Amino acid sequence: MRKLIMTSMAAAAALSLAACAESEQEAQEDLVEQEAESQEDLLEEQADLAEAQGDEAAEEALDAEADAMGEAGDMNEDAVDEGAM
Repeated sequence: MRKLIMTSMAAAAALSLAACAESEQEAQEDLVEQEAESQEDLLEEQADLAEAQGDEAAEEALDAEADAMGEAGDMNEDAVDEGAM
């Protein structure tokens, strides 16, 4: 969990620096994407914890939620990429 938080903070810092060279719109899109990815990672970590605690139902539900978030993010990213062309 601590590693996830540190990774998220590092990514946010890198994103902030990268935003200087990008348009405001691109920076906002990147921030939203990073926040969604962080939330997905958090759900995956919670699923791992539930699995370690022997709570298979919670693990499966959290994994399914994380997978759904990832798929939705991929579809949104694809839509943005298609719109940019």
